[in-house]
Amino acid sequence: MSDTPFGFGLPPEEPENGGDGKKKGDGQGGQGPANPFGFGGLPGGGDNPFASMFGSMNPNDLGAAFQQLGQMLSYEGGPVNWDMAKDIARKTVAQGTADGTKDSSVTSGERAAVEEAVRLADLWLDGVTSLPSGAGTAVAWSRAEWVEATLPVWKDLVDPVAERVGAAMGDVLPEEMQAMAGPLLGMMRSMGGAMFGTQIGQAVGVLAGEVVGSTDIGLPLGPAGKAALLPVNIEAFGSGLGVPQEEVRLYLALREAAHQRLFAHVPWLRSHLFGAVEGYARGIKVDTSKLEDVVGQLDPTHPEQLQDALQQGMFQPEDTPEQKAALARLETALALVEGWVDAVVHAAAAPHLPSAGALRETLRRRRASGGPAEQTFATLIGLELRPRRLRDASRLWASLTDARGLEGRDGLWEHPDMLPTAADLDDPDGFVHREHLDFSELDKMLGEAAGGSAAPERKPDLGKGGDEDEGDDQK
Repeated sequence: MSDTPFGFGLPPEEPENGGDGKKKGDGQGGQGPANPFGFGGLPGGGDNPFASMFGSMNPNDLGAAFQQLGQMLSYEGGPVNWDMAKDIARKTVAQGTADGTKDSSVTSGERAAVEEAVRLADLWLDGVTSLPSGAGTAVAWSRAEWVEATLPVWKDLVDPVAERVGAAMGDVLPEEMQAMAGPLLGMMRSMGGAMFGTQIGQAVGVLAGEVVGSTDIGLPLGPAGKAALLPVNIEAFGSGLGVPQEEVRLYLALREAAHQRLFAHVPWLRSHLFGAVEGYARGIKVDTSKLEDVVGQLDPTHPEQLQDALQQGMFQPEDTPEQKAALARLETALALVEGWVDAVVHAAAAPHLPSAGALRETLRRRRASGGPAEQTFATLIGLELRPRRLRDASRLWASLTDARGLEGRDGLWEHPDMLPTAADLDDPDGFVHREHLDFSELDKMLGEAAGGSAAPERKPDLGKGGDEDEGDDQK
C-alpha cells in the first residue's frame, strides 16, 4: 500500500518502491520529496513530476500512461473515480497473486460443488440456530466476478470519507481566492478522485485474491440473499493445512451461510454497521494547517508547492471523540456478528467434520489478527474492521445457548438494545443471567396503542353499568 496521501502509488504492475530500494518520495541527495504525490523521476528525466507513475516504460506503455493521466484530469464525477477503481482492480486481479495463482473462470464442476456445499451447510445450520436460511441462491465466483459484485458496497463505505477530504481542498482557500483558483481546484479534485480510485482499485484487486466468500470482513459485500464462494481462493486457503478440500469447502460454506442468515433476518444489522462507518466519516477532521501555510505563500508559477504539501500528509484524519465512539460501536458489533457465526458454525461442524476445531482456529487467527481486509479498510478510510474481542463474543454466545437455548440466544438479535455491550463482554455471566425486555412485545403494544389513538371517537363497550356511570358523571 502506498503511504502517500490518498495512497496514490505505482500502477499494479510495478513494485511498490519501483524496484530501486528507495523509499517513496525520497528526492535527490536526501532533500525530501521532489515531486508531487510521490512521483519520482524517469530515467534521465530529472525532476519530471510524472516519472515514477510511468517508470521505465516502452513507448507504447508510455502512451497508455499519458492516456490514463488525461482520464484523471478530465474526471468530473464524485469524490472517487470508480471507473478507474474498477479498471485497476480488474487489472490487479488479472496479474494473479504473489504466490503465482491466477484467476480463472468457474467451471461447471466447481459451481456444482459450491451449490452442494451451501445446501448441506444450510441443512446442518437448521439444527443449531432458530434463524432460517438466508441464502436464496448459492454462486461460485471468480476473483473478477467478486470485484464486480462488491464494488457498489465499497462505494457506500468509501465515498463519505473521500467526500470530506475532497471538500477540504476548497475550504482552506480564502473566499476571494477561490474564484481565481477555480481551475486549480478543479484539477485537484479530479486528481483526488483519481488517487482515491487508484488506491481503492489496487486494494480491492489484492483483496479479491484472498477472500473466500462475500462476508469475509463481517460486512455483507455481495447482493442480499446470495451466498458466494470463490473456488480458486478456497483451494489456495486450504493448501498446506492438511485438511481434505471437501472439508475446507464445507466449513467455509457454513460460515458464508451463517452470515447470510444473520443479515437476512436481522433487518437493522446492515444499517447499524454501515451507520458506524458513516458516523466515522462525519467525525473526521482533516488537518489543513499545512495547506493553509502553503496557500498563503502560493506562487501561481509553481503549483507543485501545493502538490508537495499534499504529499507531506496534511490529510491524515485525527482521532476525534465522534470517530472513537463510532469505531467502538463498530468493533463491538463486528465482534458480536463474528462471535455468533463462530459459535454457530462450530456447533454445526463439530459433529460432522473431523477438522472442525483446526479450521475454526485457523479462521479465528486469520480474522482477528489483522488480515488483508483490516489493512484495506485501515488504508482506505482509517477504520480497522477487526473484531478484537471475537473469542470473548463467541464464548458469550455459547453460554447464552446453554442458558437460554437457541430461541433465547437468537432472540437477542430482535433489537440492537438487547445485544451485549462491550462491558458485557467483560462480564458474560452477568449478561447471560440478566433479565431482558422483550422488544417484540413492546413493539406490539406500541402498535396497538397507535392503532387505538387513530380512532378516538370509538369508545369501549362498557356495558349497562358503564353507561349509567357515564350518565352520572354528566349530571
